[in-house]
Amino acid sequence: MNTEQARFNMIQQQIRPWEVLDPGVLALLSVVKREDFVPAEHRELAFADVEIPLKPGARPGQTMLPPRVEARLLQELAVRNTDKVLEIGTGSGYMAALLAAKAEFVYSVEIDPELVERARRNLQQAGVANVSVDLGDASRGWDLYAPYDAIVVSGSLPVLPEALLRQLKIGGRLIAVVGEAPTMEARLIRRPDEDAFSSENLFETVVAPLDNALQPEKFVF
Repeated sequence: MNTEQARFNMIQQQIRPWEVLDPGVLALLSVVKREDFVPAEHRELAFADVEIPLKPGARPGQTMLPPRVEARLLQELAVRNTDKVLEIGTGSGYMAALLAAKAEFVYSVEIDPELVERARRNLQQAGVANVSVDLGDASRGWDLYAPYDAIVVSGSLPVLPEALLRQLKIGGRLIAVVGEAPTMEARLIRRPDEDAFSSENLFETVVAPLDNALQPEKFVF
């Protein structure tokens, strides 16, 4: 495989058509080597438009998102170099590396111990120093370092937990894929003041659910 040609094709054929046109984001996708964060057994899929399992027998949420989804989420979150960012669901560490290139610091949380170690190793080998990877369940937020300027959820949520929204700073942004298959939408949530949140639907997609995600209340007849 011609790696650089495959990367170029990914950007031009998958990512640009998904309205990812920010020059900074496109340049970053050329610099942060996605193939270095893909499990060795799936390296040939590094630039394919698919979710990639991160370990043998991986659960639905233990995947890398398709490149076009990662890129669009990154663009819409509009991370600044003064931002303190929370990522929920570290996976391989690839999204954390992208975020870290734009943020002051990234706090990433992963529920699977094996993936925590792998992500830490991947990030270290990539020379990324402004990311910490914690082991834990952040499906309802991670108050250890709250509040955050930006939050990104690297898996879908049937509903957005109120506790997670409350961990945003005033002026902060949160991006997550919300809903249940086959109907999910990527949403950008902003917190303009203490008690107000605005929501913008960005695009429709279907991605695997986050482990232990809050479930909607079911009516019992």
